[in-house]
Amino acid sequence: MARDTSFSYSFLVLPAAQRDAIGLVWDFCRAVDDAVDEATDEKVAAVQVVKWRDEVGRVFGATEPATPQGRRLKPVAAAFALSRLPFDDLVDGVEMDLHHSRYQTFDELAGYCRRVASTVGLMCVEIFGARDARSRDYAFNLGLALQLTNIIRDVAVDLKNGRIYLPQDELAQFGVTEADLLAGKVTPEIRRLLAHQCQRARCFYAAAAQAMPKAAGRRLVAAQIMGGIYFELLRRIERRQFDVFSDVLRVPKAARARVALSIWARGQMSALADHLLSRS
Repeated sequence: MARDTSFSYSFLVLPAAQRDAIGLVWDFCRAVDDAVDEATDEKVAAVQVVKWRDEVGRVFGATEPATPQGRRLKPVAAAFALSRLPFDDLVDGVEMDLHHSRYQTFDELAGYCRRVASTVGLMCVEIFGARDARSRDYAFNLGLALQLTNIIRDVAVDLKNGRIYLPQDELAQFGVTEADLLAGKVTPEIRRLLAHQCQRARCFYAAAAQAMPKAAGRRLVAAQIMGGIYFELLRRIERRQFDVFSDVLRVPKAARARVALSIWARGQMSALADHLLSRS
């Protein structure tokens, strides 16, 4: 969620007002996440959750926000008529990390992913001006796909922080123990487990693509670029035979730029074709 992540490539195609708004939303969400992640203990983290939950109320209420991020976000929330619910849901999702370091089933994990990722997508599509139900479905599914891709990539990083986001019942299903993951070697069992997770992520990428209304395609081009870059990350994990232990796999800057340019150009060609058809 930082400004220098893969997401920055997708925002370059936005008009300045939307790009600035997305950046301020990003900064607010990042501050909420960091406040809990960087807290010295659980009590301090719990206080931070309350602080940021109150700050959301100030952003969408009559009271002046208490943080720089909140003060910058407040006029943006008003200008773009942003909904409050995704911001409340985001705080709920961040709070889940205080109480859950394991998820028994995918349904439980999906609830977490919805709160920490799909919510951000819903914030973004409102800024893009795509508020119809199908655009919201697109954002919801794309958020799940992106978060699952992150979870697969960051297995080793999360282990170091005492967290395993892969569903516990699926570890058992594929014969993988936590000790196996901690060993940091890609066994046949781990490979099958991660292949299953990648296939699930692919299903959510496909569901997002199916949900996206053609009429909103130009408005959602930034989100499409975001999805394209993360889908490339997923493909690289698969090509590397699911070795997520050697290092944290990333899509190089040149490859990110190629993905972004390709999706942008495809959108421009589609818009031109529609324009020509409308005049014929």
